Amino acid sequence: MRRSKKTWKLMLLGMVSLLIMTFFLPRGLTRISQPESCGEGCSRYDIVVIGSEIQGVLLAKEAQNLGRSVLILDPREKPGGELIQGQMLFLDEPMNKERKSLVQGELKALFDGYNKGKIRDLHEFQAYYDKLIQDITLKSGITISGVEEDAAGKGHRMKSLTYKDRDRKTYTVEAGYWVENTDFNALTGRLKHKRRIPGMETIEKSHKPDYMGATYMLNFKNVDWKKLSKEVLKHYPLSNVRKVFGPNTYVDWNFAVGFSNVMAQYVPAEKLVRLRGLNMANQGDGKVIINALIMYNVDPSSDASVKEAMRKGEAEAPRILEYLRSRLPGFEQAELNGFPSYLYIRDFNRFETDYVLKYEDVMGGRMFWDNVSIGAYPVDLQGTVHIPHGIGFGVPDAYGIPLRSFELKEYDNVLVVGKNIGADIKAYGSSRIMANNALAAQTIGIILGYEADRKRLKELTPEDFKRIHQYLKRRHHIDVEHI
Repeated sequence: MRRSKKTWKLMLLGMVSLLIMTFFLPRGLTRISQPESCGEGCSRYDIVVIGSEIQGVLLAKEAQNLGRSVLILDPREKPGGELIQGQMLFLDEPMNKERKSLVQGELKALFDGYNKGKIRDLHEFQAYYDKLIQDITLKSGITISGVEEDAAGKGHRMKSLTYKDRDRKTYTVEAGYWVENTDFNALTGRLKHKRRIPGMETIEKSHKPDYMGATYMLNFKNVDWKKLSKEVLKHYPLSNVRKVFGPNTYVDWNFAVGFSNVMAQYVPAEKLVRLRGLNMANQGDGKVIINALIMYNVDPSSDASVKEAMRKGEAEAPRILEYLRSRLPGFEQAELNGFPSYLYIRDFNRFETDYVLKYEDVMGGRMFWDNVSIGAYPVDLQGTVHIPHGIGFGVPDAYGIPLRSFELKEYDNVLVVGKNIGADIKAYGSSRIMANNALAAQTIGIILGYEADRKRLKELTPEDFKRIHQYLKRRHHIDVEHI
């Protein structure tokens, strides 16, 4: 039977497609996998991520790009978490002692745009985030009804999760791996066999669990940034600037920090609230966003606690505006420029992982055989009611963060990412920042994509990681072996 030219072309295209899939996708993966049915009203995915913080989104994106079936279930009403809903748009950048940025992977595009002023306001961050999630199945506003666990060897395994969607119908989902990606333990808080890592109470010498303060981000418009910079420059040298405005005060054309001497005189109207030194980002066109309003004793797992903190922040913002107008140059004509819809939660319950990163690891620059990130940042523990001004414990050089610090202890298939990292409280003071643990989450997503058909994550050996680190560098331009 003779074939037409069109038929030959279609056959040729099919052969080319097959070759591409054979040589460029991981072994056993030829397409983006779809969920399987596990019964009526039940779906099975390779990976289910709980929460829409950017770290878990990066993990999901990489795993899906490499053929894994992925679902994100978000208990919050809108996606984006700390970055979008909390509007934490003042980015902390990890640098080694030579002041070299350690940002790698997907977030490098975000930080490059941020540092160049191309990604500064909420709409620009939203556009960046939307590109990350555009091809991932994400359900917001879900309510978790329960979880089912099984024994797995000497440990445990999470089998399924039941939830209600916005349609009020009940669904069940099964997964090969589960990822805790919320700031309030939406998943891990329901598991039976976890153990909490001691938090700020260890610094306070207290027996009651305690946490760093949350932040209510402040938005202003009609700010004369040029005047702010000019007035601060009048007080140079830098030693005198800091004498007048407070320690660590610094201003350039893009960012300003410090002014703690000025802010210390502000008296809040609300209880359990403090205006600390300012971290300000110039968003252009007179718009400025500030990380400075600390809210103590916020429980992110309680809707009532979050709602009350939001009320306090919105009530305090107009008073802070009037204060800045009278005390800070360039703010004389400033106005409020909207309010965030959520908080920046720094700290909540974290549970033991296979390896809990230690303060000594951070300060000693330790590298691990199963590194999934290289981090850096001052050991910065923000304030609590008992330590209102916070406390620091030094500035480390680059250090490694191992995969084991994201594998929940006792569980074969539960990962924790973002601020859920397994680290003692001092190590957490540095490792908690987004760039450190976002790189780890992205790297874990890649490893899940390539390795899930070979071994379970907890079965990976130092020899396996020699190969893993090679393809991370070769195929993804991520180097987490060393600085």
